Amino acid sequence: MGLYFEEFGEDLRVVTRGRTVGEGDITLFSGLSGDFNPLHVDSEYCATTSFGERIAHGPLTLAMVIGLMSQQNLIDATTMGLLDLHWSFAAPVRIGDAVHAVVTTVDRKPSRKPDRGVVTLKLDVFNQRGEQVQTGHLKLLMKRRPEQG
Repeated sequence: MGLYFEEFGEDLRVVTRGRTVGEGDITLFSGLSGDFNPLHVDSEYCATTSFGERIAHGPLTLAMVIGLMSQQNLIDATTMGLLDLHWSFAAPVRIGDAVHAVVTTVDRKPSRKPDRGVVTLKLDVFNQRGEQVQTGHLKLLMKRRPEQG
């Protein structure tokens, strides 16, 4: 079970575990999203680019770190919805890279409805070399802790 709105304090800082990006991840994401850009699926084309090899879709990495955050029991079953997303892509993620996120609370506001509140989290995403590859903010509608009666 994830954290409730009240548990996202100003001092919250969680480092997720890592996840290695595999060729299968890119293939599946291409099929799911319909994004078959040669940067992701064509090795020969990529050899002619500044990357030199295939790279993961930016939104694939974003989805992976949201999953890692859920696996840390931060948002699993307590999130009511994603309200806003601001994201920056700083560096490519390559096949074989292991990504993880550092999650920190940025803001917390109660809602007009007593059973929920809005939490803004910052996610800084790093590869196995400690290079920042993505960063952004998620605004989530979170459940409040049920009153004990």
